[in-house]
Amino acid sequence: MDPLLREAAKEFMVRYGGDSFPSLFRSAKGCIVTDDTGREILDFTSGQMCATIGHNHPAIVQAVQEAGEKAYHLFSGMIPEVVAQLARTMARDWMPRGLSKSIFINTGSESNEVALRMAKMHTQGYEVLAVGGSWHGVTGAASAASFASDRKGYGVHVPGVFVMPEPNMYRPYIGGLDGEASALACLELGLKMFDMASTGRRAAIIIEPIISAGGVLVPPRSYLQALRKAADERGMLLIFDEAQTAFGRIGHRHAADFFGVTPDIMSVSKTMGGGLPLAAVSTTPKIEQDIHDKGFTFYTSHVSDPLPATVGLAVLRTIQQEGLIERARTMGAYLRQRLQELQSRYEAIGDVRGEGMLLGVELVKSRETREPYHALGAITTQRCYELGLSMNIRRRPERGSVWRIAPPLTATQGEIDRGVDILDQALRHSLDEIARNRLIAA
Repeated sequence: MDPLLREAAKEFMVRYGGDSFPSLFRSAKGCIVTDDTGREILDFTSGQMCATIGHNHPAIVQAVQEAGEKAYHLFSGMIPEVVAQLARTMARDWMPRGLSKSIFINTGSESNEVALRMAKMHTQGYEVLAVGGSWHGVTGAASAASFASDRKGYGVHVPGVFVMPEPNMYRPYIGGLDGEASALACLELGLKMFDMASTGRRAAIIIEPIISAGGVLVPPRSYLQALRKAADERGMLLIFDEAQTAFGRIGHRHAADFFGVTPDIMSVSKTMGGGLPLAAVSTTPKIEQDIHDKGFTFYTSHVSDPLPATVGLAVLRTIQQEGLIERARTMGAYLRQRLQELQSRYEAIGDVRGEGMLLGVELVKSRETREPYHALGAITTQRCYELGLSMNIRRRPERGSVWRIAPPLTATQGEIDRGVDILDQALRHSLDEIARNRLIAA
């Protein structure tokens, strides 16, 4: 460990929010990250939900080397062969039928900016309807359509964005209804409110099909089917932000397959680059032709770069060759079973939900009231890290205290068992600590 580097991080780096760790980190491999003391930590977030085939997979290392021997970067108007190959692979093997035209950029925020620009130019409208709990990015239009957190303090958002309540099956917004009925009622109400406020310049409805930052909320299929119908009736494009759900994470190619609903535009990012910055937006030839005729541009310094495209191809090949979509289903089912075993022993675990290897565990003070247990979430997350497990906890007063659990799809059963055992130990320790503090306070 170099204490001077730790001090340098504190003195010279801008703090940018989110979880912050006392250590610095020097390497990562598979499901393990290693800090500056040499301590190995089990990563149950796949980095920033990106390293789906594991950290520094040999296929990615080889792809980076291959790009280094050919080209990392070119003039944006020069389409590299590997980018054309990636576009063909996406259209033939990965996208829903009809979404055969793609553009390749770098980040999830950027992909949603592209998607919204496409929708606005195609419809000649500007109104965007988003969903509570959503997270689409930190840049202009994407930030305006994000409602999970971090909306305060940055001035006026891009105008024309409307929000409706998210479909929360565990905490139905409308009392007296079950989760599905409440979700559909919230949609109907949200659409009515939007219609009342609309100027008629409608452009798009954007949604994460599984709302991750909002607490790993999985809508009923009927909700997304109704959303598809609502977009068509209003002349709006339906955008699926599949940053976390595409390319096998949930045990399917993408959420469009899982829900049986095809959007007009799909944005993808995190799970595509396997840890390197790669994102894409796919749409139909009809929409692409229309916006091209109208002068569509998204001309950035790193559009169609060969390095990330080479890596993206390697990631997609690896998912197929190693059977990682099926593995996400089987290992995801095993992980869910282990978490449900914990739920049977801990009253504080109110719900275990999600699909494949994207799961949410919600902590409550009482299963009857479902009051969020924020203190337990914070203490247990810290204790997990001390024991060698990196977890991500979402603590929002209006949406509960929820762990997002998303290990690499390559995680072994032994690693899953180890992670759940650490969580078990941390929960037990944290509950005991809270009980002791209450006794002392009394």
